[in-house]
Amino acid sequence: MADEIKEVLLTEAEVAERVEALARIMAPRLDDDTVAVCLLTGGLWFCADLMRALARHGRHVRFDALWLASYKDQRVSTGRCEVRADLQRPLVGQKALIVDDVFDTGLSLSEAARLVRDAGASEVMTCVFASKPWPTERAIKPDFVAWEAPPRFLVGYGMDNAGQYRGLPFVGAMD
Repeated sequence: MADEIKEVLLTEAEVAERVEALARIMAPRLDDDTVAVCLLTGGLWFCADLMRALARHGRHVRFDALWLASYKDQRVSTGRCEVRADLQRPLVGQKALIVDDVFDTGLSLSEAARLVRDAGASEVMTCVFASKPWPTERAIKPDFVAWEAPPRFLVGYGMDNAGQYRGLPFVGAMD
């Protein structure tokens, strides 16, 4: 483990347990026509594991991705959300489940929900792996949360520091 990572907050096994528990809760609300919209890049790890867990619970959701950027390679949001790659499949009349790694400012999740609604989804649900406390009210609240995280700088399981540490199988804190 790199010297920069001060503490492991969730082990690989604990991450897997939280994803499985969340899939069990979510499965009854979804159907096989639901489109999981993964927010790239950080949401990829969680979304892949969540889709496999949902399949174990009898839900074979479709997949799409939306690439948004609000942090660039910084530790704080730029305050703007840039669309780098749009949706690839039609959403008109379908349920959509937006999946992201971490919920902090709420900017990316809020913008993704707007884009998915504008694409014609009949219902928009949101899901995050980690939800961090925030000092001000956010424009959106996730429908599903795997873990209520502490207000720390998180890395691993898709979360990064300037692109580094995303591939760690656990969640660590750098502060």
